[in-house]
Amino acid sequence: MSIHSITILGGGNTAFSAAAYLTLKGFKITLFEISGFEESLAPIKDAGCIHLLGVAGQGTAKIHCLTTDIQEALAASDLILLIVPAYAHKAFAKVCLPYLTSRHTVVLMPGTLGSLEWRRILSLDGSSQVILAEVDTAPYVCRKTSPDTATIWGVVNKLGLGVLPSSKTAQVKAQLDPVFPGIQSFPDVMACGLAAMNPVVHPAGVLLNAGRVEYSKGEFYFYEEGVTPSVAKVIQQVDQERRDVAQELGYKLPSVNEAFYHAGFGPKGDLWSTIHGSWMLTQLKAPGTLESRWLTEDIPYGLAAWSSLGEQYGTKTPTMRSLVDVGSIIMGFNGWEESRDVKRLGISEMDKTELSILLKTGKIVADCN
Repeated sequence: MSIHSITILGGGNTAFSAAAYLTLKGFKITLFEISGFEESLAPIKDAGCIHLLGVAGQGTAKIHCLTTDIQEALAASDLILLIVPAYAHKAFAKVCLPYLTSRHTVVLMPGTLGSLEWRRILSLDGSSQVILAEVDTAPYVCRKTSPDTATIWGVVNKLGLGVLPSSKTAQVKAQLDPVFPGIQSFPDVMACGLAAMNPVVHPAGVLLNAGRVEYSKGEFYFYEEGVTPSVAKVIQQVDQERRDVAQELGYKLPSVNEAFYHAGFGPKGDLWSTIHGSWMLTQLKAPGTLESRWLTEDIPYGLAAWSSLGEQYGTKTPTMRSLVDVGSIIMGFNGWEESRDVKRLGISEMDKTELSILLKTGKIVADCN
């Protein structure tokens, strides 16, 4: 399937990197930012260009269209890439809702089960014919290194893809293959959302380095210096609980170190060896503050969401729960109350059979009768 025009929703690190990289690859990119965050586009508004540095190539990308008009953004392309933090997913869903049609495919990058929350929001208005999808991690290891410049330190070799409904997986994979070569399919969006790596690593790593983050304002290499063997043990316990929840739902997911290896982040080995053998990961510094999305996103939209699934389907997650509790104290808000729990996912009180039908068809059992 030939895709020439792509709309990217978002104006952060990964959205800028994707817009620049894909433009230089020959795609016609429309870049949209939501009201209230337009300033992220201001540094590139006049010239319409993003400078790209790093391993993915270097050059100046002339973006086809910069806009804050969502109707214009959605009209420009059938393929929509939503590249924003998980806590912005809901706001973008509501903005997009009036203008989405059955021709659109919306891909959350990454999703962390956000496609299920989108389905619930869109279904309230009867807009349930939109194909939704998500990937398990961001496509690049990247940062904005100046207001009009993005630097990519690594490209993920094998993005994992989940599609809602899962019956449309082959169709969406064909759309994305030219954009993200090597993309691999999960059985459905639940498996994909449970395969996200950031919530496994970030909360434990940041909380166990909280003093150092505050004292140094993030001036240390997070993975190289912060993920010591003892910190790695906690991360691995979180990872085991994640895999236990997945197994209860019928999925066999790789460990975090296996996932890092298959994504091209580092060499094969245990978690500590994979991280410390990774050129990409060891280049990344810690967040400059504890008011970082590594906590404010990955705790309520990752750990608390997974723990909510575990509670509904009978799997205990004590380490996740402990990190959510401690993280809530540090963040200054209740990570449980703000979480993407089973109610926000639209699957509260569903048994496994009902959940399976939803994931395959995009519809709840009542809609299928």
